Amino acid sequence: MLRSSLRLLDRHDVAEALAVCDRDVAANLFVSARLSGPGFGNRAGGGELWGYHDSRGLASLCWSGANLVPVQADEEAVDAFADRARRQGRNCSSIVGPADAVLALWRRLERYWGPAREVRAEQPLMALEGPPVVAPDPRGRRSRLDELDLVVPACVAMFTEEVGYSPVAQDGGALYHAQVTSLVAGGRSLVRIDDVPGVPGRREVVFKAELGSVTQRAVQVQGVWVNPRHRGRGLAAPGMAAVARVVQAEVAPLVTLYVNGYNVRAVRTYERVGFRRVGTFATVLF
Repeated sequence: MLRSSLRLLDRHDVAEALAVCDRDVAANLFVSARLSGPGFGNRAGGGELWGYHDSRGLASLCWSGANLVPVQADEEAVDAFADRARRQGRNCSSIVGPADAVLALWRRLERYWGPAREVRAEQPLMALEGPPVVAPDPRGRRSRLDELDLVVPACVAMFTEEVGYSPVAQDGGALYHAQVTSLVAGGRSLVRIDDVPGVPGRREVVFKAELGSVTQRAVQVQGVWVNPRHRGRGLAAPGMAAVARVVQAEVAPLVTLYVNGYNVRAVRTYERVGFRRVGTFATVLF
């Protein structure tokens, strides 16, 4: 019988933990990005990392912060992570990651943490390894700080539509504004901004996306949104192609994202760009 243990990892464990993440670069990108960032191992990192060891060494991981994110977690690791999460209490707003591990965690935690606001059990994980197969939108580009008055409302609209509540409800939007500002300042916000026809001097975000988790090997795109006034015009695929072009030219070769399985139109759009399904995610929202 294999001996196993669970412990809190620190900066001395980064290389070994990254090796675990590298077993599936696309699926484990969220945790890889946090391990690669300067904040891991201190309070500024925004979370902690649990390591599950067996007799062969570090076998599985689980990030615990605003999100609970399992990595390469088999049933034994899920048992250990669920036990620690139960004893610690729920501090996260979601459990997200590879579907098998996420749903297994939720089965163990639901009686203690439930009910969930929503369980999204089928979210295709998609990746683009080569160049996009549709022409990028020539108007797609990184946003600028002097455009925050346009970008922030678009981000709020997308978040509210996707998650089901406004991100500015509790504090008037100060924290969310700071988060969007950080993305824009870091070159991780991409947009198409057009003039509003018939309204001189007024502009609006037509398409937007952000680069969420970022490493030298891969990027996870998040927050993809087309302004409702412009839907049905075929802007999403060229917009995503523009995002992929920027990422692959300047950041990393692999572009990933995950999407709700019921959003068939979005899945088909990503497929037209050249994305292919490489796995399945699930998300439990609180």
